Amino acid sequence: MPVDVKYTAEATATGGRDGRAATTDGTFEVKLATPKELGGAGGEGNNPEQLFAAGYAACFIGAMKVVAGQEKVKMPADTSVTASVGIGPRSEGGFGLAVALRVSLPGLDHAQAEGIVEKAHQVCPYSNATRGNIDVKTTVV
Repeated sequence: MPVDVKYTAEATATGGRDGRAATTDGTFEVKLATPKELGGAGGEGNNPEQLFAAGYAACFIGAMKVVAGQEKVKMPADTSVTASVGIGPRSEGGFGLAVALRVSLPGLDHAQAEGIVEKAHQVCPYSNATRGNIDVKTTVV
């Protein structure tokens, strides 16, 4: 399905999981480190799964804001999404990801919150990009 691109982010990584990554506009730079669980040294630095988790969590809040606006629901100021991104070997070979999104919409009725989350999961570009490729579970807490 074609996308009418309105914005493009661009970043360059060097050195893989033990290198660096930065946006080409110079606004973001991160040192990368492979976690011990994946055979790395761990230590200072972030890994691609952490960056993906942060991006997905922020993007999902944006999608919920769109849905809430369409439904004339006031989003709680302290709305939060915690994204857990797991990585491991796939039975078919290679590696895969699994994602869990824990959503907090304080003050909203649980059923209403679940409805917003379900609709946001259809709107969110990260959800659309991963659908059918990554197991993504959503939970309203």
